[in-house]
Amino acid sequence: MKVRNPHSGLHDHCIAPLDAAAIAAHAAALRAAQPAWAGRSPDDRAADLMVLADALEASPDLLAALTADTGRHSVARLEISATAAALRRWAATAPALIAAAHRPSSPAAMPGITFSTAPVPYALVGVISPWNFPLLLALTDAIPALAAGCAALVKPSEVTPRFIAPLMACVATIPALAPVLAVVEGDGATGAALVNTVDFIAFTGSVATGRKVAEAAARAFVPASLELGGKDPMIILASADPHQAAAIALSASCRATGQACQSIERIYVARAIAEPFLAELTRLADAVPLNTASPASAGLGPFIFEKQAHQVQAQVDDALAKGATLLAGGRVENHGGLWLRPTILTNATSAMAVMTEETFGPVMPVTSVDTPGDAIALANSGDFGLSAAVLAGTLDEAAAVARYLHAGAVSLNDGALTSLLSDAEKSSFKLSGMGPPRSGAAGLTRFFRTRAIYAQAGTALPLDAFL
Repeated sequence: MKVRNPHSGLHDHCIAPLDAAAIAAHAAALRAAQPAWAGRSPDDRAADLMVLADALEASPDLLAALTADTGRHSVARLEISATAAALRRWAATAPALIAAAHRPSSPAAMPGITFSTAPVPYALVGVISPWNFPLLLALTDAIPALAAGCAALVKPSEVTPRFIAPLMACVATIPALAPVLAVVEGDGATGAALVNTVDFIAFTGSVATGRKVAEAAARAFVPASLELGGKDPMIILASADPHQAAAIALSASCRATGQACQSIERIYVARAIAEPFLAELTRLADAVPLNTASPASAGLGPFIFEKQAHQVQAQVDDALAKGATLLAGGRVENHGGLWLRPTILTNATSAMAVMTEETFGPVMPVTSVDTPGDAIALANSGDFGLSAAVLAGTLDEAAAVARYLHAGAVSLNDGALTSLLSDAEKSSFKLSGMGPPRSGAAGLTRFFRTRAIYAQAGTALPLDAFL
């Protein structure tokens, strides 16, 4: 299978997707190694994760491959740092979380009987991850699963597979970890085969593919954790500083070229400050460069997935045909790869696809509203509920609006904070996801089942007691 370079547009790499038999062989080997890994202490497993964090940061090959996969050097470097930080965070917190999950012996309801409970890790966790942050999203579920004592089998997107080899070279240097973590090349058929070989499936990607994964998991009778799409709204109240709001909106909408589930994709601004807000947003958007010279040059990166560029252009064209006004950007540029400058659309309505469908690009459709109630109603419309943002003159005022939003997380006086932080547990509302949270303590505890032990210290009841 040929793989396209997002910066040059050339097909300069190939992979050999694994078939069902190869996936089954990997799964068998991982299952065989998992008991020894689970038998290590949580502190010992944590120490190995710390070693992996150091190895990722020290690998020039990993940075080069991730840069080639995504067409963006600076974001690739940040992605490696974020992955290393996640490894260190779980290494620091997992032992205490695991200890807390062990419940000591307690009296049961019947005299003479005590009970205790203990967490039991799933033997094999499967992960199917997308192309927008290839390394981070390949490991964001696998890391806590490994910390919990599971083995992990990961199938990243076929769009961005170059990072797999240098990642696995880092893993190979850690003797206890290498047998329980496999990151493999594959396509959709590979992912479908993976679901049938694991005990728990964690998926990040589109709603359409997420539905297929959920259905396959149900048939295989394994639990699933699904992190799906978003259409995140930003509400800007009349008390907000319009210039500061413009800077926040631009960053939250366009970082990583808008190719993040938590990107702001709809903006509802109070009519009283709409004019200065749009003027400043346009000024800032026009000043953003593209990194067309090289992946290492400063500027907005290309679309990683060619198909996504065409989908974003179709949404912009649809909006313009239905009466939107273009203030900045608006046309996908071909410089070998495909780029879009930060794009601002005003007079956006719910009749436009750009306001209802996930965009996944640096597009900012703006609607002016008269009241906070109007903004809340519009923000709560649609099929998604991943996250949202509220900007106001004070945090209290922003929080008063946030409590009415149908979203799993809300950033106050900032935007897309959940793309940077995962401290708090949050659920995905509506079609944005299903299953236990991947953030906060639940990010680890979801990989456990619970075993209860009942102990009879007295005399067991004879059959006569039940007749």
